[in-house]
Amino acid sequence: MAWTSSASSVRVEDRDFGKTLASLPWGLILLLVMVACIGTAALFSATFTNPDEAALPARHAVRFAIALGLMFVVALVPIRVWLQAAWPAYFVTLAMLVGVELFGVTRGGAQRWLPLGPIAVQPSEFMKLALTLALARYYHNNLSYQSGRLLIHFPPLLMILVPAALIFKQPDFGTTLALFASGFVLIYLGGLWYRVIISVVVAALLSAWPVYQFVLEPYQQERVDTFVAQLTGESVNTLDDGYQIEQAKIAIGSGGWEGRGFMEGTQAQLDYIPEQHTDFILTVIAEEFGFLGASGLLLIWGIILSWGLYIAGRSTSVFGRFAAVGSVATVAFFILFNVAMVLGLVPVVGVPLPLVSYGGTVMFTTMACFGIIISVHLGRGERLAAQGGI
Repeated sequence: MAWTSSASSVRVEDRDFGKTLASLPWGLILLLVMVACIGTAALFSATFTNPDEAALPARHAVRFAIALGLMFVVALVPIRVWLQAAWPAYFVTLAMLVGVELFGVTRGGAQRWLPLGPIAVQPSEFMKLALTLALARYYHNNLSYQSGRLLIHFPPLLMILVPAALIFKQPDFGTTLALFASGFVLIYLGGLWYRVIISVVVAALLSAWPVYQFVLEPYQQERVDTFVAQLTGESVNTLDDGYQIEQAKIAIGSGGWEGRGFMEGTQAQLDYIPEQHTDFILTVIAEEFGFLGASGLLLIWGIILSWGLYIAGRSTSVFGRFAAVGSVATVAFFILFNVAMVLGLVPVVGVPLPLVSYGGTVMFTTMACFGIIISVHLGRGERLAAQGGI
């Protein structure tokens, strides 16, 4: 596909769709499809004994088909268009987060949705990608002539803290952590000094107790208490706050090396694990396909993420590199935190496994991230001029 542009506008002319399709990273796309298929199979095994959840695998497959189409749409938009749209996307999404605070809809005890006519949207999901694009544009504009200056990193820090504070108040601790994770990866990539990183880590550790005491909600404190009790070997109430983790460990242990077989997992079939079709779907895979099956799934994800970093490294523009790395970091956070959560290495905060857990929001966010990555791949040789703004 040949794209032409001027300094003030973007025009699309001679579209050679054959060459564009041929230049897509089809291996990466097929791996994403493979992960979604594994998720659909795991959901079928986890829900086929429950009539109320029997339709979830089909819905998961349909959602992925729609998300896959979204990925192609995002991917075919020239990377310079995403550069120009970065600031508007960030500030519009930030305004929507403020709108959630003022007019938001409460569901399940959390005020995370903003009513827009007949539908309600969750702006915190949009912010994950909008923040990545905004940070990528900021460093694209400033990195070349301010490299090495500490002050260059203060605006990005503010760009992370403001939406993170609004999302944390909803409350949505998982998304808050996701913003910090992907955002600080880009700040580090922008050349933040190691002594500053160490200072931030020390400050975070020193503020842990005040945050726990005065900021966290009671149910969040309970999850932290359960996590600490498990680390120290203290007894936990296995009928309450520690039940999920205990049952998850039983499921993983019963799978052994090779697993009990597809649709043969006792923990999955008897619904011992709450939310096993969402946050704890990995336990179903581990029990039925064993350590080898679960490791195989994580290996596929490792290849996908490495592919994304390879695409980032080949981009000739700072914006392309940062946008691709930020997108990879967003997806990687979900994977790493979900696995650690299931294994009891971090508190349970409700982070799903992308493309495997049931749920549309993370799926669409994940595929939009890979749309950006593929857009960077298609425009990897394009040299982008700095844009106006901060």
